[in-house]
Amino acid sequence: MPKTLQNIADVLWDAQYGQTFTPVAPVRDDIAALGGDSLDNAYQVQQINTLRRIESGARIVGRKIGLTSKTVQAQLGVDRPDFGTLFADMSYCDGQDIPIQFTQQAKVEAEIALVLERDLLHEQHTVADLLGATAYALPAIEVVGSRIANWDIKLTDTVADNASSGLFVLGNRPVQLSDFDLLNCGMVMERRGDQVSVGTGAACLGNPLHAAIWLANTMVRVGSPLRAGDVVLTGALGPMVAVRPGDVFAAHIEGLGSVRAEFSNETESKS
Repeated sequence: MPKTLQNIADVLWDAQYGQTFTPVAPVRDDIAALGGDSLDNAYQVQQINTLRRIESGARIVGRKIGLTSKTVQAQLGVDRPDFGTLFADMSYCDGQDIPIQFTQQAKVEAEIALVLERDLLHEQHTVADLLGATAYALPAIEVVGSRIANWDIKLTDTVADNASSGLFVLGNRPVQLSDFDLLNCGMVMERRGDQVSVGTGAACLGNPLHAAIWLANTMVRVGSPLRAGDVVLTGALGPMVAVRPGDVFAAHIEGLGSVRAEFSNETESKS
């Protein structure tokens, strides 16, 4: 008997919050077996677990944009990004110790985070709308993770799994958008001084604002528009890097500053 949306959501929920805390097999075939639009079904699975988190007391603080790299899109056979939900308990400060076991199969990527000061309610937004609605930008490191074993994902797997969200680390020096070059800013990320990822603002859908406009339009369409105070992770500026216990990453974005993600050893207890 085909699984229901709720069944699929339960599998992913148990992988993250159940006693085993163990990645599971891909869910794409179960989603496809439901019939209809598989991408829409995947977002419905995501929404079931988003509502479950809210009911358990979690607070939404923003959204993330995934699949902004043309290379990754080609690997998954898609031509668009996806989105996931950010919760307050996913947020870490620059340099704060991160228990590595809180995110499964963790990888890091450097991003530009936008913090909004106005709601974005139009069906079609412009660059001017995004510039006017953004209070400031911050350098960020997203700690992505997957409840799907071995990162064996296709589009519907990652969408159902909250766009492979894990945690995120924000820098602490706000910068106005007029004070740095979103498009041409260079990014270098190091692991304990060794360069592991490089990129530019242009690596994110050609321009991080392009990604943010896509998200703003999409969230209005699905009935959950971006609001003042929301954090928007606009997408990776360079390749993802796998995390090892005890790793320390520092990402520097030209004109925006630096941010660090420091991971505990795997042996430390989860609390």
